[in-house]
Amino acid sequence: MAMEMDMNFLRKLPTPKEIKEQFPVSKKIAEIKEVRDAEIQEIFEGKSDKKILIIGPCSADNEDAVLDYLMRLRKVQEKVADRLFIIPRIYTNKPRTIGVGYKGMLHQPDPEQKPDMLKGILAIRDMHIRAVEESEFTSADEMLYPENHRYLSDLLSYVAIGARSSENQQHRMTASGVGIPAGMKNPTGGDLTVMMNSITAAQSAHTFLYRGWEVTTEGNPLAHAILRGYVDKFGRNIPNYHYEELQNVLELYAEADLKNPSVIIDTNHSNSGKKPLEQIRISKDVVHSCKMSSDINKLVKGLMIESYIEEGAQKVDGHCYGKSITDPCIGWDTTEKLIYDLAELW
Repeated sequence: MAMEMDMNFLRKLPTPKEIKEQFPVSKKIAEIKEVRDAEIQEIFEGKSDKKILIIGPCSADNEDAVLDYLMRLRKVQEKVADRLFIIPRIYTNKPRTIGVGYKGMLHQPDPEQKPDMLKGILAIRDMHIRAVEESEFTSADEMLYPENHRYLSDLLSYVAIGARSSENQQHRMTASGVGIPAGMKNPTGGDLTVMMNSITAAQSAHTFLYRGWEVTTEGNPLAHAILRGYVDKFGRNIPNYHYEELQNVLELYAEADLKNPSVIIDTNHSNSGKKPLEQIRISKDVVHSCKMSSDINKLVKGLMIESYIEEGAQKVDGHCYGKSITDPCIGWDTTEKLIYDLAELW
């Protein structure tokens, strides 16, 4: 007898609405988010000349280490607040190139235990609530699974749509209704027209099926480009943060007639060839390009940097506190110096 579907339905999970009612945000959190969202919007709309730093671990795998990192970041933010606006990376979903391996706290609240989605949903919400309560930062996460976004939508100030997701229609349509900046990464093959199409789609109004509902969106005027480098047909990492590439994106924006032309440079991934210390040089190279051209300076809204307490990366069962279990990151001392340097140079 033919099976209708080869999936085991384990249990029905609570809806985002139910989770939010059970674990609501406080008045303090709601107010912090409102103030931060307004300031971020001003930067993307060109009304503020501050630059954004989306900075933090490749993956948020340990709540205590993430909170420790955020508290260190808070002290630095206070000293550079006139020049830089920090949005920490608290990435709870991780894409896997071949689909296997640690997929983030949403799947495995304990990276060494079996996946448990209910525990994962509760763990990521708890971590994001603690992050705002204790550090007064609202954060960025990757919108890897559009239907999961609403579990955190009252806490996040920024979402990234990954290189493997930016061609996907559901990601584009959901990005059109998130109400916060959505960065659309160039695809891994590097085709910038695909990225521009993603931004156009995310800035447009849509009617679609979402979590069993027919929904409509008005379009997201804060959807924008993230340049993360790409991989050529020979498997080589090719960067795309240079002056000439930024000039090219300026022209693509002019042709596309989009709102709030903006670029965030992802200094890791294929831009650095996953060599984390290259992020320092790349960051300063981008600042130099901004100094050379006022148009590029207006276009570039900031940088995305992978950084944690300890430099490098370790295996999932490595147990070194504050060290990435996914891509390698720069360590805290290097991070602190880089942020101060960027505040001075920009």
